[in-house]
Amino acid sequence: MRTRRTNTVAQPAENLRGTDSQLVRQEEQRQDLGFGTKINSGFGRLINKDGSFNINRRNESFWDRLNLYNRLITMSWPQFFGWVLLFYLTANLFFASIYLLAGADGLKGTTDVDNFGLFWKAYFFSSQTMTTVGYGHIAPNTFTASLIASFESVIGLLAFALATGLLYGRFSRPVAHIRFTKKSVLAPYLDVNAWMFRIINARANQLIDVQIEVSLSMLETKPDGTLTRRYSSLKLERQQVNFFPTNWTLVHPITEDSPLHGCTPEDLARSDAEFLILLRATDDTFSQIVHSRHSYRYDEVLWGRKFKPMFDSSRQGLVSVDLNALDDTYVAALN
Repeated sequence: MRTRRTNTVAQPAENLRGTDSQLVRQEEQRQDLGFGTKINSGFGRLINKDGSFNINRRNESFWDRLNLYNRLITMSWPQFFGWVLLFYLTANLFFASIYLLAGADGLKGTTDVDNFGLFWKAYFFSSQTMTTVGYGHIAPNTFTASLIASFESVIGLLAFALATGLLYGRFSRPVAHIRFTKKSVLAPYLDVNAWMFRIINARANQLIDVQIEVSLSMLETKPDGTLTRRYSSLKLERQQVNFFPTNWTLVHPITEDSPLHGCTPEDLARSDAEFLILLRATDDTFSQIVHSRHSYRYDEVLWGRKFKPMFDSSRQGLVSVDLNALDDTYVAALN
């Protein structure tokens, strides 16, 4: 039997080295999360505990920095209602002053001689005009007062329309209320150790197709002595669940191919290590994708600790989860 010989041409060593360096560059670009590799001068977290980015943007224009709609949509409810109330009181104060400057006789029904009483009647007339209530016991009596009142009524209609739109936007905006443990842990796992953290859905609404990606940011020293920031994707035991009714402990086994293999607490501190977490899920209430960001710094890792169970199965036929036990841990000797 004749064997067919296949001729192979060996690639030069230079080409192999060029191919390897190109693959390394492609891998670095793929793992770059958008922060870049030059953030190496200061030691500080990249993602804040509330999920915002710890970035200070300088020389930004006033309107871009103000970003009014985004601020009004994302601020807390007490802040939102506080700003609405402040605008309402300030606007009425402004128009009441204009009515008095235009002449107190411009408002019919203001027969008080006391200036303090005239001001408050002008103020309440302004609030009635802005809200289009108009009780009728105070009315504009001159052309100037009528002109001011007509202008104020337009301002009131536009302001309340905007407030209503913002109120609806805040209610209809899906937000993932995910609670992360305050600390992550490094605990024994099977025959190795593993880095872990735990999450739970703080709301009763259901999240489906929950996916989590974790990246490790570390400073490395180049051969020329300069520092560069590298990002490594951490392989999790499970990166996706179809349902998320209870808590979920995310586990990264520290095997030989893990960036954490052989690392000590001093190594993580020296490299300014930070674990960057991105969660995506579909909220079945809004039928929209929601996301949540979080991070753990090197000093937020508890070594030799393990999470306590959150389940209480004392009641037959019902699984109970204690949200207050999310951060409970106990001592566990590392492998």
